[in-house]
Amino acid sequence: MADLEAERLARAYLLRVAEPPAPAVAEFVAAHGPVAAAEAIRAGDCPKRVQDETDARRSHDLSQRDLDEGARLGMRLLIPEDDDWPGWALLSLELAGSRGVPGVAPPLALWVRGAARLDDATTQAVAIVGARSATTYGEHVAGELAYALASQMVPIFSGAAYGIDGAAHRGALAASGTTVALLGCGLDAGYPAGHVVLLDKIAEHGGLVVSEYPPGTPPARHRFLVRNRLIAALSEGTIVVEAGHRSGARNTATTAGALGKVVMAVPGPVSSGMSIGCHELIREAGATLVASVDDVVETVGRLGTSRPEKVRSKRPTDGLGPDALRVHEALHRREGKSAEQISAESGVPVARVRALLPALELDEFAERCDSGWRAKVRR
Repeated sequence: MADLEAERLARAYLLRVAEPPAPAVAEFVAAHGPVAAAEAIRAGDCPKRVQDETDARRSHDLSQRDLDEGARLGMRLLIPEDDDWPGWALLSLELAGSRGVPGVAPPLALWVRGAARLDDATTQAVAIVGARSATTYGEHVAGELAYALASQMVPIFSGAAYGIDGAAHRGALAASGTTVALLGCGLDAGYPAGHVVLLDKIAEHGGLVVSEYPPGTPPARHRFLVRNRLIAALSEGTIVVEAGHRSGARNTATTAGALGKVVMAVPGPVSSGMSIGCHELIREAGATLVASVDDVVETVGRLGTSRPEKVRSKRPTDGLGPDALRVHEALHRREGKSAEQISAESGVPVARVRALLPALELDEFAERCDSGWRAKVRR
Protein backbone atom coordinates (compact mmCIF):
# COMPACT_ATOMS: atom_id res chain seq x y z
CA MET A 1 0.00 0.00 0.00
CA ALA A 2 2.87 2.37 0.86
CA ASP A 3 4.44 1.70 -2.55
CA LEU A 4 1.13 2.38 -4.30
CA GLU A 5 0.70 5.71 -2.55
CA ALA A 6 4.29 6.67 -3.37
CA GLU A 7 3.61 5.87 -7.02
CA ARG A 8 0.40 7.90 -6.90
CA LEU A 9 2.27 10.87 -5.41
CA ALA A 10 4.98 10.57 -8.06
CA ARG A 11 2.48 10.44 -10.90
CA ALA A 12 0.60 13.44 -9.49
CA TYR A 13 3.90 15.33 -9.67
CA LEU A 14 4.58 14.11 -13.22
CA LEU A 15 1.12 15.18 -14.44
CA ARG A 16 1.77 18.65 -13.07
CA VAL A 17 5.24 19.11 -14.61
CA ALA A 18 4.73 17.46 -18.04
CA GLU A 19 2.15 18.95 -20.42
CA PRO A 20 0.40 16.06 -22.20
CA PRO A 21 1.15 14.35 -24.40
CA ALA A 22 4.70 13.87 -23.12
CA PRO A 23 6.17 10.93 -25.06
CA ALA A 24 9.69 11.26 -23.67
CA VAL A 25 8.44 11.37 -20.08
CA ALA A 26 6.12 8.41 -20.72
CA GLU A 27 9.05 6.36 -22.05
CA PHE A 28 11.24 7.44 -19.13
CA VAL A 29 8.59 6.43 -16.59
CA ALA A 30 8.01 3.09 -18.35
CA ALA A 31 11.75 2.38 -18.17
CA HIS A 32 12.47 3.50 -14.59
CA GLY A 33 9.13 3.49 -12.76
CA PRO A 34 7.22 6.58 -11.60
CA VAL A 35 9.04 7.13 -8.28
CA ALA A 36 12.58 6.98 -9.68
CA ALA A 37 11.55 8.96 -12.77
CA ALA A 38 9.99 11.71 -10.65
CA GLU A 39 13.11 11.99 -8.49
CA ALA A 40 15.37 12.19 -11.56
CA ILE A 41 13.20 14.82 -13.23
CA ARG A 42 12.99 16.86 -10.03
CA ALA A 43 16.81 16.85 -9.85
CA GLY A 44 17.24 17.53 -13.56
CA ASP A 45 19.13 14.25 -13.90
CA CYS A 46 17.38 12.90 -16.99
CA PRO A 47 17.81 12.72 -20.79
CA LYS A 48 17.55 15.95 -22.75
CA ARG A 49 14.25 14.96 -24.38
CA VAL A 50 12.76 14.49 -20.91
CA GLN A 51 14.25 17.77 -19.73
CA ASP A 52 12.71 19.57 -22.70
CA GLU A 53 9.25 18.35 -21.66
CA THR A 54 9.65 19.16 -17.95
CA ASP A 55 12.14 22.02 -17.39
CA ALA A 56 9.48 24.74 -17.42
CA ARG A 57 7.68 23.21 -14.43
CA ARG A 58 9.94 20.66 -12.73
CA SER A 59 10.15 22.83 -9.62
CA HIS A 60 6.33 22.90 -9.32
CA ASP A 61 5.95 20.06 -6.84
CA LEU A 62 2.28 20.37 -5.92
CA SER A 63 1.59 16.65 -5.85
CA GLN A 64 0.34 16.35 -2.27
CA ARG A 65 -1.70 19.53 -2.60
CA ASP A 66 -3.27 18.20 -5.82
CA LEU A 67 -4.19 14.90 -4.18
CA ASP A 68 -5.67 16.65 -1.14
CA GLU A 69 -7.59 19.14 -3.27
CA GLY A 70 -8.83 16.35 -5.52
CA ALA A 71 -10.09 14.36 -2.55
CA ARG A 72 -11.87 17.45 -1.21
CA LEU A 73 -13.61 17.92 -4.56
CA GLY A 74 -14.60 14.28 -4.93
CA MET A 75 -11.89 13.33 -7.44
CA ARG A 76 -9.35 10.55 -7.37
CA LEU A 77 -6.12 10.02 -9.26
CA LEU A 78 -6.27 6.79 -11.23
CA ILE A 79 -2.83 5.40 -12.05
CA PRO A 80 -1.59 2.46 -14.16
CA GLU A 81 -0.78 0.57 -10.97
CA ASP A 82 -4.49 0.55 -9.96
CA ASP A 83 -6.70 -2.46 -10.71
CA ASP A 84 -9.22 -0.39 -12.67
CA TRP A 85 -6.69 1.28 -14.97
CA PRO A 86 -7.90 0.80 -18.61
CA GLY A 87 -4.58 -0.63 -19.76
CA TRP A 88 -6.01 -2.74 -22.58
CA ALA A 89 -7.80 0.20 -24.19
CA LEU A 90 -4.79 2.51 -23.83
CA LEU A 91 -2.47 -0.06 -25.36
CA SER A 92 -3.56 1.26 -28.77
CA LEU A 93 -1.78 4.54 -27.96
CA GLU A 94 1.49 2.75 -27.18
CA LEU A 95 1.28 0.67 -30.35
CA ALA A 96 0.52 3.72 -32.50
CA GLY A 97 3.41 5.59 -30.91
CA SER A 98 5.76 2.70 -31.69
CA ARG A 99 4.70 2.99 -35.35
CA GLY A 100 5.69 6.65 -35.38
CA VAL A 101 2.23 8.21 -35.05
CA PRO A 102 2.82 11.64 -33.44
CA GLY A 103 0.96 13.00 -30.41
CA VAL A 104 -0.42 9.71 -29.10
CA ALA A 105 1.63 9.08 -25.94
CA PRO A 106 -0.41 7.29 -23.25
CA PRO A 107 -1.44 9.31 -20.20
CA LEU A 108 0.73 9.17 -17.09
CA ALA A 109 -2.38 9.07 -14.90
CA LEU A 110 -5.99 10.24 -15.03
CA TRP A 111 -8.06 12.35 -12.69
CA VAL A 112 -11.48 10.75 -12.31
CA ARG A 113 -14.79 11.84 -10.80
CA GLY A 114 -17.54 9.26 -10.31
CA ALA A 115 -17.77 5.84 -8.69
CA ALA A 116 -17.66 3.64 -11.80
CA ARG A 117 -14.62 1.63 -12.87
CA LEU A 118 -13.01 3.14 -15.95
CA ASP A 119 -11.75 -0.22 -17.20
CA ASP A 120 -15.32 -1.58 -17.17
CA ALA A 121 -16.65 1.55 -18.87
CA THR A 122 -14.26 1.11 -21.81
CA THR A 123 -15.53 -2.39 -22.58
CA GLN A 124 -17.39 -2.25 -25.92
CA ALA A 125 -17.70 1.55 -25.61
CA VAL A 126 -18.62 3.86 -28.49
CA ALA A 127 -17.65 7.52 -28.77
CA ILE A 128 -20.12 10.00 -30.24
CA VAL A 129 -18.59 13.34 -31.22
CA GLY A 130 -19.47 16.28 -33.41
CA ALA A 131 -19.91 19.98 -33.90
CA ARG A 132 -20.47 22.41 -31.05
CA SER A 133 -22.70 24.56 -33.23
CA ALA A 134 -24.82 21.54 -34.10
CA THR A 135 -28.12 21.67 -35.92
CA THR A 136 -31.37 20.41 -34.44
CA TYR A 137 -31.06 17.42 -36.77
CA GLY A 138 -27.57 16.63 -35.48
CA GLU A 139 -28.50 16.86 -31.81
CA HIS A 140 -31.56 14.69 -32.40
CA VAL A 141 -29.52 11.99 -34.18
CA ALA A 142 -26.77 12.06 -31.53
CA GLY A 143 -29.27 11.78 -28.69
CA GLU A 144 -31.20 8.97 -30.34
CA LEU A 145 -28.06 6.97 -31.15
CA ALA A 146 -26.72 7.40 -27.62
CA TYR A 147 -30.05 6.42 -26.07
CA ALA A 148 -30.40 3.30 -28.22
CA LEU A 149 -26.79 2.20 -27.69
CA ALA A 150 -26.88 2.86 -23.95
CA SER A 151 -30.12 0.85 -23.77
CA GLN A 152 -28.09 -2.07 -25.17
CA MET A 153 -25.49 -1.61 -22.40
CA VAL A 154 -22.98 0.13 -24.69
CA PRO A 155 -21.09 2.86 -22.76
CA ILE A 156 -21.04 6.27 -24.48
CA PHE A 157 -17.89 8.41 -24.49
CA SER A 158 -17.74 12.05 -25.55
CA GLY A 159 -16.14 15.38 -24.73
CA ALA A 160 -18.90 17.25 -22.83
CA ALA A 161 -18.87 20.14 -25.31
CA TYR A 162 -22.00 21.97 -26.40
CA GLY A 163 -23.90 20.53 -29.35
CA ILE A 164 -23.37 16.90 -30.33
CA ASP A 165 -21.30 15.92 -27.26
CA GLY A 166 -23.90 17.18 -24.83
CA ALA A 167 -26.73 15.52 -26.75
CA ALA A 168 -24.85 12.20 -26.63
CA HIS A 169 -24.30 12.40 -22.88
CA ARG A 170 -27.94 13.33 -22.27
CA GLY A 171 -29.18 10.50 -24.48
CA ALA A 172 -27.14 7.96 -22.53
CA LEU A 173 -28.33 9.36 -19.19
CA ALA A 174 -31.96 9.20 -20.37
CA ALA A 175 -31.46 5.47 -20.99
CA SER A 176 -29.89 5.04 -17.52
CA GLY A 177 -26.72 3.95 -19.30
CA THR A 178 -23.05 4.59 -18.66
CA THR A 179 -21.51 7.71 -20.15
CA VAL A 180 -17.98 9.10 -19.75
CA ALA A 181 -16.97 12.72 -20.36
CA LEU A 182 -13.33 13.47 -21.23
CA LEU A 183 -12.27 17.06 -20.49
CA GLY A 184 -9.45 19.24 -21.79
CA CYS A 185 -9.03 21.05 -18.47
CA GLY A 186 -9.04 20.34 -14.75
CA LEU A 187 -12.15 18.64 -13.41
CA ASP A 188 -12.75 21.67 -11.20
CA ALA A 189 -12.57 24.22 -14.03
CA GLY A 190 -16.37 24.47 -14.37
CA TYR A 191 -16.07 24.26 -18.15
CA PRO A 192 -18.14 24.47 -20.17
CA ALA A 193 -20.19 26.58 -17.78
CA GLY A 194 -23.48 25.53 -19.31
CA HIS A 195 -22.69 21.84 -18.73
CA VAL A 196 -21.70 21.94 -15.07
CA VAL A 197 -25.03 20.40 -14.06
CA LEU A 198 -24.71 17.80 -16.83
CA LEU A 199 -21.23 16.81 -15.63
CA ASP A 200 -22.57 16.50 -12.07
CA LYS A 201 -25.31 14.16 -13.32
CA ILE A 202 -22.81 12.03 -15.21
CA ALA A 203 -20.65 11.59 -12.10
CA GLU A 204 -23.63 10.96 -9.83
CA HIS A 205 -25.53 8.52 -12.07
CA GLY A 206 -23.06 5.75 -12.80
CA GLY A 207 -20.80 7.60 -15.23
CA LEU A 208 -17.40 9.23 -15.06
CA VAL A 209 -15.82 12.61 -15.72
CA VAL A 210 -12.15 12.17 -16.66
CA SER A 211 -9.12 14.39 -17.35
CA GLU A 212 -5.34 14.03 -17.37
CA TYR A 213 -5.01 17.65 -16.28
CA PRO A 214 -4.55 18.37 -12.55
CA PRO A 215 -6.95 20.54 -10.53
CA GLY A 216 -6.86 24.19 -11.48
CA THR A 217 -5.76 23.65 -15.10
CA PRO A 218 -7.69 26.08 -17.31
CA PRO A 219 -9.19 25.07 -20.67
CA ALA A 220 -7.12 25.71 -23.79
CA ARG A 221 -7.64 24.79 -27.43
CA HIS A 222 -4.54 22.59 -27.65
CA ARG A 223 -5.66 20.67 -24.57
CA PHE A 224 -8.93 19.70 -26.19
CA LEU A 225 -7.09 18.41 -29.26
CA VAL A 226 -4.77 16.41 -26.97
CA ARG A 227 -7.82 15.13 -25.05
CA ASN A 228 -9.28 13.77 -28.29
CA ARG A 229 -6.73 10.95 -28.41
CA LEU A 230 -8.19 9.62 -25.14
CA ILE A 231 -11.74 9.66 -26.50
CA ALA A 232 -10.53 7.69 -29.51
CA ALA A 233 -8.41 5.25 -27.50
CA LEU A 234 -10.91 4.46 -24.75
CA SER A 235 -13.71 3.45 -27.12
CA GLU A 236 -14.10 0.63 -29.64
CA GLY A 237 -15.34 3.00 -32.33
CA THR A 238 -16.05 6.67 -32.94
CA ILE A 239 -19.19 8.11 -34.56
CA VAL A 240 -19.01 11.60 -36.06
CA VAL A 241 -22.53 12.99 -36.22
CA GLU A 242 -21.84 16.50 -37.53
CA ALA A 243 -18.53 18.19 -38.31
CA GLY A 244 -17.29 21.11 -40.33
CA HIS A 245 -14.43 20.92 -42.81
CA ARG A 246 -11.93 21.52 -40.00
CA SER A 247 -13.11 20.49 -36.56
CA GLY A 248 -12.16 18.76 -33.35
CA ALA A 249 -14.56 15.93 -34.22
CA ARG A 250 -12.64 15.22 -37.42
CA ASN A 251 -9.45 15.30 -35.39
CA THR A 252 -10.88 12.64 -33.08
CA ALA A 253 -11.95 10.55 -36.08
CA THR A 254 -8.51 10.82 -37.67
CA THR A 255 -6.86 9.79 -34.41
CA ALA A 256 -9.25 6.85 -34.02
CA GLY A 257 -8.32 5.67 -37.50
CA ALA A 258 -4.61 5.97 -36.70
CA LEU A 259 -5.19 3.85 -33.59
CA GLY A 260 -6.86 1.14 -35.64
CA LYS A 261 -10.31 1.86 -34.22
CA VAL A 262 -13.58 1.83 -36.19
CA VAL A 263 -14.63 5.24 -37.53
CA MET A 264 -18.24 5.96 -38.51
CA ALA A 265 -20.00 9.06 -39.83
CA VAL A 266 -23.66 10.04 -40.05
CA PRO A 267 -24.69 11.66 -43.34
CA GLY A 268 -26.64 14.90 -43.32
CA PRO A 269 -28.30 17.27 -45.79
CA VAL A 270 -25.96 18.10 -48.68
CA SER A 271 -26.77 21.77 -48.09
CA SER A 272 -25.63 21.71 -44.45
CA GLY A 273 -22.18 23.09 -43.66
CA MET A 274 -22.26 21.08 -40.43
CA SER A 275 -22.22 17.82 -42.40
CA ILE A 276 -19.32 18.66 -44.72
CA GLY A 277 -16.82 16.89 -42.48
CA CYS A 278 -18.95 13.75 -42.29
CA HIS A 279 -19.43 13.63 -46.05
CA GLU A 280 -15.69 14.09 -46.63
CA LEU A 281 -14.87 11.26 -44.23
CA ILE A 282 -17.31 8.96 -46.04
CA ARG A 283 -16.17 10.01 -49.52
CA GLU A 284 -12.49 9.57 -48.65
CA ALA A 285 -13.21 6.13 -47.14
CA GLY A 286 -12.11 7.44 -43.76
CA ALA A 287 -15.40 6.42 -42.16
CA THR A 288 -18.23 3.94 -42.61
CA LEU A 289 -21.64 5.48 -43.24
CA VAL A 290 -24.09 4.73 -40.41
CA ALA A 291 -27.71 5.80 -40.28
CA SER A 292 -29.11 3.74 -37.39
CA VAL A 293 -28.09 1.99 -34.21
CA ASP A 294 -28.20 -1.33 -36.09
CA ASP A 295 -25.61 0.04 -38.51
CA VAL A 296 -23.40 1.04 -35.59
CA VAL A 297 -23.67 -2.29 -33.76
CA GLU A 298 -23.04 -4.20 -36.99
CA THR A 299 -20.01 -2.04 -37.81
CA VAL A 300 -18.38 -2.07 -34.38
CA GLY A 301 -19.39 -5.59 -33.37
CA ARG A 302 -19.60 -6.85 -29.82
CA LEU A 303 -16.57 -8.62 -28.35
CA GLY A 304 -17.27 -12.11 -27.08
CA THR A 305 -20.74 -12.35 -28.60
CA SER A 306 -22.00 -13.76 -31.83
CA ARG A 307 -24.17 -11.61 -34.02
CA PRO A 308 -27.00 -13.12 -36.03
CA GLU A 309 -26.74 -12.45 -39.73
CA LYS A 310 -29.14 -9.97 -41.19
CA VAL A 311 -32.14 -11.74 -42.67
CA ARG A 312 -33.54 -9.95 -45.67
CA SER A 313 -37.24 -10.38 -46.30
CA LYS A 314 -37.72 -12.52 -49.41
CA ARG A 315 -40.18 -11.72 -52.14
CA PRO A 316 -42.42 -14.56 -53.34
CA THR A 317 -40.89 -14.31 -56.82
CA ASP A 318 -37.27 -14.62 -55.62
CA GLY A 319 -37.26 -18.32 -56.55
CA LEU A 320 -38.30 -17.80 -60.16
CA GLY A 321 -35.83 -18.18 -62.99
CA PRO A 322 -35.09 -15.21 -65.29
CA ASP A 323 -37.54 -16.23 -68.07
CA ALA A 324 -40.31 -17.12 -65.61
CA LEU A 325 -39.82 -13.78 -63.85
CA ARG A 326 -40.12 -11.85 -67.13
CA VAL A 327 -43.27 -13.76 -68.05
CA HIS A 328 -44.75 -13.13 -64.61
CA GLU A 329 -43.99 -9.41 -64.81
CA ALA A 330 -45.81 -9.22 -68.16
CA LEU A 331 -49.04 -10.53 -66.61
CA HIS A 332 -51.81 -8.13 -65.60
CA ARG A 333 -53.79 -8.61 -62.42
CA ARG A 334 -57.22 -7.96 -63.94
CA GLU A 335 -57.08 -8.47 -67.71
CA GLY A 336 -56.06 -11.73 -69.30
CA LYS A 337 -53.43 -11.86 -72.06
CA SER A 338 -52.70 -14.39 -74.78
CA ALA A 339 -49.39 -16.25 -74.92
CA GLU A 340 -48.49 -14.19 -78.00
CA GLN A 341 -49.11 -10.90 -76.15
CA ILE A 342 -47.07 -12.07 -73.17
CA SER A 343 -44.24 -13.15 -75.49
CA ALA A 344 -44.19 -9.75 -77.20
CA GLU A 345 -44.10 -7.85 -73.89
CA SER A 346 -41.59 -10.08 -72.09
CA GLY A 347 -39.28 -10.86 -75.00
CA VAL A 348 -39.50 -14.58 -74.19
CA PRO A 349 -40.20 -16.86 -77.20
CA VAL A 350 -43.86 -17.86 -77.44
CA ALA A 351 -43.11 -21.59 -77.18
CA ARG A 352 -41.20 -20.94 -73.95
CA VAL A 353 -44.07 -18.79 -72.65
CA ARG A 354 -46.55 -21.62 -73.29
CA ALA A 355 -44.31 -23.99 -71.32
CA LEU A 356 -43.84 -21.61 -68.40
CA LEU A 357 -47.44 -20.51 -67.86
CA PRO A 358 -48.72 -23.89 -66.53
CA ALA A 359 -45.73 -24.04 -64.16
CA LEU A 360 -46.54 -20.52 -62.92
CA GLU A 361 -50.13 -21.66 -62.45
CA LEU A 362 -49.03 -24.60 -60.31
CA ASP A 363 -46.97 -22.25 -58.15
CA GLU A 364 -49.96 -19.87 -57.86
CA PHE A 365 -48.29 -17.03 -59.75
CA ALA A 366 -50.68 -17.16 -62.75
CA GLU A 367 -54.21 -18.28 -63.51
CA ARG A 368 -56.34 -18.89 -66.62
CA CYS A 369 -59.31 -16.68 -67.36
CA ASP A 370 -61.73 -16.16 -70.25
CA SER A 371 -59.37 -13.78 -72.08
CA GLY A 372 -56.13 -15.72 -71.51
CA TRP A 373 -53.67 -15.58 -68.62
CA ARG A 374 -53.43 -13.11 -65.75
CA ALA A 375 -51.42 -12.75 -62.53
CA LYS A 376 -52.89 -14.49 -59.54
CA VAL A 377 -53.22 -12.39 -56.40
CA ARG A 378 -51.41 -14.28 -53.61
CA ARG A 379 -52.96 -14.10 -50.17
